[in-house]
Amino acid sequence: MSWKIVARAGKRAVQAALLRHEELDDWDAEIVLSGHERAEDTPLEWVLEAYLPRKPRRADLTAVAALFGDPKPQVTSERIAEQDWVTVSQQAAPPIQAGRFVVRTPDYPGSGQHGTVEFVIPASQAFGTGQHETTAGCLAMLDGMKRNGVIVRNAIDIGTGTGLLGFAAMALWPRAFSTASDIDPICEHVVRDNAALNGVPLGTRAGTMMVLTASGLDHPALRVRAPYDLVIANILAGPLVELAPEIADAMAPSGHLLLAGLLQTQELAVRRAYRRAGFRLAARIINGDWSILWLRKRNLP
Repeated sequence: MSWKIVARAGKRAVQAALLRHEELDDWDAEIVLSGHERAEDTPLEWVLEAYLPRKPRRADLTAVAALFGDPKPQVTSERIAEQDWVTVSQQAAPPIQAGRFVVRTPDYPGSGQHGTVEFVIPASQAFGTGQHETTAGCLAMLDGMKRNGVIVRNAIDIGTGTGLLGFAAMALWPRAFSTASDIDPICEHVVRDNAALNGVPLGTRAGTMMVLTASGLDHPALRVRAPYDLVIANILAGPLVELAPEIADAMAPSGHLLLAGLLQTQELAVRRAYRRAGFRLAARIINGDWSILWLRKRNLP
């Protein structure tokens, strides 16, 4: 008999709970955690699920609730279909392939497939594991850029989450300067952990990744590093529109911009904002309900 404990909260609260769990030495190994969006169209509403091979005890519910700060979310339990509980916990994040990239959790063995670049991202970090259509679409678009001869010397991944897209850009252009930033300070720790897990070197030199916390490009180190010839921003449509002038100012002439996190219904508004900021469309991918855009900055006199 398999069960799960469920807690619904905001994205940041669930992410913080997952990180707090990783710091506990006495956590019950039978309880496996996973966090993810409740729905694609509500990316800030998350759910934490704790899978168990037995009926939860009151102490289990208390332990899950204790991972959250105040106010604590309501914690419930429910029985799930009879099957292996490890398999259940893994099904939320099976390996995916996008372009030359394969992304898997530590629970799955390496593919060993020739010609692929593989990354390992823990399943509890569903805010950028490659499972979402936008992240997978960005991986495929980055691969397409490389195949089309794009040369990158200075790249930044804004709203990096797990660091996955920044890692992918480094794999494609290993001699470039690389920066990963996110408005959420929790992500800085997540990126550093994932960099260690995947052998990604951190630092400020070419061929290494600089990681920091920033709102958009509002950080002295990010301004000093500009101009960028590749900007990746897989966030939300509203912030993308607001960031258009700021991104344009930070980009090199003829630079490449990868935008995602926008629904097809939001694409027109985003493209209009970036057209006004001096960008033109180079390519687009539709993945599910989501648009992934490759834009080029016009080289104006």
